[in-house]
Amino acid sequence: MRGVLDRLERWVRAGWIRELDRAFAAFLAREAPDADPALLLAAALASHQLGRGHACLELQPLLDDPVGTLALPPERGGHDDDAPDDPAAAPEHPRELLAGLDLPGWTRRLAHPRLVAPGEGDTPLVLDDGRLYLRRYWDHERTVRAGIAARLAAGPASPEGLAAALRVLFAQPPGETADWQRLACATAARHAFSVITGGPGTGKTTTVVKVLALLQHLALQGQVQGLMPGRPLRIRLAAPTGKAAARLNESIAGAVQQLPLEGLPQPQAVRAAIPTEVSTVHRLLGSLPDSRHFRHHEGNRLPLDVLVLDEASMVDLEMMAAVLRALPPQARLILLGDKDQLASVEAGAVLGELCRRADQGHYTEDNRRELQALTGQVIPSALVDAAGTPLDQVVVKLRHSWRFREDSGIGQLAAAVHAGDAARLARIEAAAPRDLAFVELGGEGLRRLVLGADGGAGGPSGGRAAPAGHAHYLRVMREGLPAPLAGPEEWNEWAARVLAAFGEFQLLCALRQGPQGVETLNRTVAAILCREGLVETDQGWYAGRPVMVTRNDYGLGLMNGDVGITLATPVLEDGAVRWKLRVAFAAESPGAGRGPRWVLPSRLQAVETVYAMTVHKSQGSEFGHAALVLPAADSRVLTRELVYTGITRARQWFTLARAGGGDVLAQAVARRVRRAGGSFG
Repeated sequence: MRGVLDRLERWVRAGWIRELDRAFAAFLAREAPDADPALLLAAALASHQLGRGHACLELQPLLDDPVGTLALPPERGGHDDDAPDDPAAAPEHPRELLAGLDLPGWTRRLAHPRLVAPGEGDTPLVLDDGRLYLRRYWDHERTVRAGIAARLAAGPASPEGLAAALRVLFAQPPGETADWQRLACATAARHAFSVITGGPGTGKTTTVVKVLALLQHLALQGQVQGLMPGRPLRIRLAAPTGKAAARLNESIAGAVQQLPLEGLPQPQAVRAAIPTEVSTVHRLLGSLPDSRHFRHHEGNRLPLDVLVLDEASMVDLEMMAAVLRALPPQARLILLGDKDQLASVEAGAVLGELCRRADQGHYTEDNRRELQALTGQVIPSALVDAAGTPLDQVVVKLRHSWRFREDSGIGQLAAAVHAGDAARLARIEAAAPRDLAFVELGGEGLRRLVLGADGGAGGPSGGRAAPAGHAHYLRVMREGLPAPLAGPEEWNEWAARVLAAFGEFQLLCALRQGPQGVETLNRTVAAILCREGLVETDQGWYAGRPVMVTRNDYGLGLMNGDVGITLATPVLEDGAVRWKLRVAFAAESPGAGRGPRWVLPSRLQAVETVYAMTVHKSQGSEFGHAALVLPAADSRVLTRELVYTGITRARQWFTLARAGGGDVLAQAVARRVRRAGGSFG
């Protein structure tokens, strides 16, 4: 037993696994001194996989491909000095530790009644169909599976007024191709659980607002089973991060006002009953400080009838389980998100698993016929499958982008990446669409990218006719500075303009460390801006420094991922104006007319500079101009989903910034993310 713990200790010292992973194995060894070393090894590796986003350790894939499954040895982001000084101290290769193991033998050696069970119980580990789970995550999977299954079991409902209401909300005559927004609307209105997925600009928000209008119309007309006639549904909207909540907040209020409700009875009552306030999931559930628990759970359900969860690709397994535990059994759940984006940072890929078959539809003939009768839309025969599952029937993919025209370079590039078509990528680059740029980071490449259209030499700070760089928001900050004695409202408006201008450009990185990682690029960009005279210093706190919150701070009302800008504001002391640095964060609910939140730098305990951020951190955000930085060498971190997510953060312009050759892009697009875990339908 000591031998396996010593080997794991060498892996920790080499940075291959976390101390937490080794400590878990050591804890099991203390609790059960007779535990087989192969069990302790599996426990440490299950913990390691959890840290990499996998809900469990899959034993057979590990035996078949230890390096690929564990991503060990880890990559170093281009640092040669990370190699051990003494080659003899290097840890054994994963294949060496697994030598001599096969699946039946390993399964037998995992048998320990106090440590491993095949299902329910109080053991710390669960072995289920060749997958080894930490019990908590096995419970989370079971909770999500049961919550979805219970809602699917209710089957579809077709209230009497549904077809007529759909004709009001979708007044345009049927086209040659299926209107997937209309089909998604009908599907979500008929089922207690539904998923609406689609790429950027496909109309997910527009569609869900029409779903809510349908549901409230039916409720007010007394056509919702179990609901008192005339009472509107209690609807809540949530997103996983403050940024995603703010974005949905901005878009949903306008969408509600534009709803064509005049053909329905009580149109104003329907409009008034649709909520426009969006909260984070943590706030919805009621986070309890310094714990993983929430105020709402099985014993204290959320007081709602419908929950819409946006940006669901970012919701990890644990959070989705918490949502389903807190939902009343009769409550309807609607998930929105882009299935092709990166999965959550934490363990699990719930939306990706739910939408695994969405491209091919798999709708049954009965479902196709019922939807056609309700909507007038014909689902193509290629998407019909007699063996379609109940889950397939409630997942609708929106297939037309309204944001990107057919000649949009961003749209074409995203489609080529989604298809894994490297040859098409090369053709798009050669065609040089106006909204795309491909640049090399060497020489002046990074400087020109950072300065953008302003070029470090002034320029307009209003609407932009060319891609922005970070110089843009710094000029807005300087040129629009209010008078020192201006009122709070004017200072709030100025801060809001600076925050909006910062959102016009963002550097996105695949890696945290290494020459093209977030940490290095943030230092380099700060130095460039300082040399150009756009910021006074590149050290410590200074006016113009953008920061991202890296840990939830419930006392300040700031969540992990919130972005603020450090600004110099006046304070009147002893009759004289003195300037004090404060950090402005966007209001969580900008649609409610709230100004930015101001926080003293000394109160921010967990922030980092954010001229550049990881692609993971950018999820839930959009930027006028997004630039994805690819490292010089290929990495397992570079995947099709990461590149696609980076591209689709851009609204108007996208730049692919390369430190090496084009092969890195082709290699990344050929690599798919796959997360270990069970299925949900």
